[in-house]
Amino acid sequence: MVLRMAKARQKDILNRLADAGEEAFSRVAGSQTTSRLVEGMTGLRERMDDVQRKIRGLDALERRVAQLEKQVADLQKPKTTRARSSSSGSSAARKRTTGSSTRKKPSG
Repeated sequence: MVLRMAKARQKDILNRLADAGEEAFSRVAGSQTTSRLVEGMTGLRERMDDVQRKIRGLDALERRVAQLEKQVADLQKPKTTRARSSSSGSSAARKRTTGSSTRKKPSG
């Protein structure tokens, strides 16, 4: 009989704790602070989604910047000029000689 009373008392205490917990939970759930916290967490989630989307786009931008940097570096390299071949030099020499033969000598 004592055991039965101890179990009944234990159940009564557990019921009271459960009731108190439910009441506390309902108070917390209904408070303005809790609703602001939930709204803040929802906003944070949306902002994190935006940040993740932007970060995923950074990889493509980094590749494009690297490509453009390479193009700029290639454009900034000094262009080497090759020595002219002897055929182009002889044509210049021909122009000089033909120009002097067509001149008229002054009379006099």
